[in-house]
Amino acid sequence: MTRYETFAFGPFRLEVAQGRLLRDGAVVPLRPKVFDTLVALVAQAGRLVEKNDLVRELWPDVLVEEGNLATCVSALRRALGDSGADATYIETVPKRGYRFVATVQSLDASYAPAFAASAPHIEQQIHFATAPDGVRIAYAIAGEGPPLVKTANWLNHLEFDWRSPVWVPLMREMTRTHRFVRYDERGNGLSDWDVDDLTFEALVRDLETVVDAAGLDRLTLLGISPGCAVSVAYVVRDPERVPRLVLHGGYALGWRLRGERSEGWRVGLIDMIRKGWGRDSVAFRQVFASIYIPDGTPEQQRWYTELQKMSTSPENAIRLLEMLGMIDVRDLLPHVNTPTLVTHCLGEAAVPFDAGRALAAGIPGAQFLPLASNNHLILENEPAWPVWASAVRRFLGEEDNRVLA
Repeated sequence: MTRYETFAFGPFRLEVAQGRLLRDGAVVPLRPKVFDTLVALVAQAGRLVEKNDLVRELWPDVLVEEGNLATCVSALRRALGDSGADATYIETVPKRGYRFVATVQSLDASYAPAFAASAPHIEQQIHFATAPDGVRIAYAIAGEGPPLVKTANWLNHLEFDWRSPVWVPLMREMTRTHRFVRYDERGNGLSDWDVDDLTFEALVRDLETVVDAAGLDRLTLLGISPGCAVSVAYVVRDPERVPRLVLHGGYALGWRLRGERSEGWRVGLIDMIRKGWGRDSVAFRQVFASIYIPDGTPEQQRWYTELQKMSTSPENAIRLLEMLGMIDVRDLLPHVNTPTLVTHCLGEAAVPFDAGRALAAGIPGAQFLPLASNNHLILENEPAWPVWASAVRRFLGEEDNRVLA
C-alpha cells in the first residue's frame, strides 16, 4: 500500500510492517480490514480518497457493498476516539469518500531502510569500572572493529538508551564498523548515584577510568553536548591515544559563563526540575522535550522525557546542570592536535549555534559542519541525520565501508 513502514499522528504510531497501531506505546486492537482502512487513509493524508478506490484497494477482486466500508470507517473512528461533529482524524466528504485530516509524519526517511538493513542485530555487554575515588562507573561495549568511545553527556542510562528511538540510530551507525563503548557518568544511569564529587575533573577521570578498564590503547572519541568539553580535556592530556575526535552540539564555555539570554530559562529549568522531575507532569515533559528535540515525533519526545525518570534524581540533575554551567576549556582548545570534526545544529535552543562555532574556531584545523536542524540531538527521521552520518564516515575514512586500521 505504501513504501513507508511507520507513521505518527497525534498520540498514535502506525507500524504498517508489524500490523499494529499504538497509542502512547499501548497496542490499539483493530480488525484486519479496519487496520487496512487506516493504512489506506493515512498513506494519502490530506487528500480525498474516493469510496470506490478504497473498496477496490481493500477488497480486490471481490464484490462487496459500500456498507462494508462504512462499517470499517465507523470502527476506526471509535478506535481513534474520533467522535462528535468535528473530526480530528477522519473527515467524511458526503457521497464521495473520506479524508484523513490529522498531521501525519513518516518516521522512515529514505536513508533509514538501507541503514536498518545493514545494521546487525547485536547485544551490548555491560561492565563496571571503579574510579580513583571508589565510584563505580557502568560502561557498555557493542560491535566489532576499531574502538570508538562516546563520552557521557548530561543524562544517560545504558539500558534505557539502548532501546530509545532517540539514541538507537546512533548505536546502529557506530556499531556497524566499530567496537562502540558508552558509559553512564557518575550520578547517572547504572553508575553510582550517591557521589560526593560531581566536578568536571571527576568527569574527565571517569572517561580515563572507562578507557583503561576496556583495555583501549587507541580510540576515536565521540563527544556530544558537555561530553565535548570532557573529550577535549582528555585529548589534551593523552593526545597519542586519540587519532580522531568528533564533537557534536558542544561548547567550550558553560551556560552560566557565556552570558547569553538563555541563562534565564536555564535557571527556570532548574526550578522546574526541582519541582517536577520524575513526576507525571505533562507540562514539564513538554518543556523538557521542546528544548532538546522540538521537532521530534511524539514517540521520540515521550522516550526522551521518560529518560528523566530513569537516569537520575532531581538533586543530581541540578548538581550536574549547575556544574556544567561553569565549564571553561577555552585555554585547552589551542592544544588539541588531534584531527577534529565539529558539528552543530543551526536552530537548536539547548546549546546556541555560536557556542559550537566558537568551539570549532578554537581548535587548530578543525572541520566545522553546520546542520539544518532545530534539535539538539539529530534524529533519524530528519534530513540532517544522513548528512551527519555520512560526514562522520568520511572523516573516519569509512566512505567505502572501510575503516582506519
